[in-house]
Amino acid sequence: MSALTVDHAEGNGPEWDDLVRIWEQADAREGWKVEIIEGIVTVSPPPDNSHNFIAAKVQRRLYSVLPEDWDIYQTLGTGIPLRKGLYIPDIAVVPDDVVLAKTGEYVPASAAKLIVEVTSKSNASNDRIAKAAGYARAGVPLYLLVDRWAPAGPAITLYGEPAGDVYRVLQAVKFGDELELPAPFDLALDTGVFPVD
Repeated sequence: MSALTVDHAEGNGPEWDDLVRIWEQADAREGWKVEIIEGIVTVSPPPDNSHNFIAAKVQRRLYSVLPEDWDIYQTLGTGIPLRKGLYIPDIAVVPDDVVLAKTGEYVPASAAKLIVEVTSKSNASNDRIAKAAGYARAGVPLYLLVDRWAPAGPAITLYGEPAGDVYRVLQAVKFGDELELPAPFDLALDTGVFPVD
């Protein structure tokens, strides 16, 4: 992972629009992910096969319970200006009208019904800390962190009830256990198929 660091101290550095312009003009190789995390433009390589497999399995299960006017996006930018963040989550469940109403390359993260991040070894701490705080600040009601690199072994944590920059842990299980997504999803997610690296 590489980063373009900008001075984002209030009043001294580029404002949100400047950061977004830098993000939009970033020239990354195909498949690489460009995000703004706490005012820093970062570039990450494409995820590995296990990462993609997990995202695909979660996505397949979610399709079975989504309303007709919501969809699943794997490359949708989600903006959180208050945290100087523009993330591209592994999965974002967003109503169609939000995606169609917003011109440009991202939507407000606050419009997401569920965000799923699958950690990669090189940037797991961003998913655990900075992105969790950003999604909470945006008011995303559910954040599912599939942490392949958790210190105690691969685990899945479902966060909810955001308040400020903090979520409450609704459920935490290890790979192999079942995780229950609450309403409006009402979905039992079997994590037994997730590969352990």
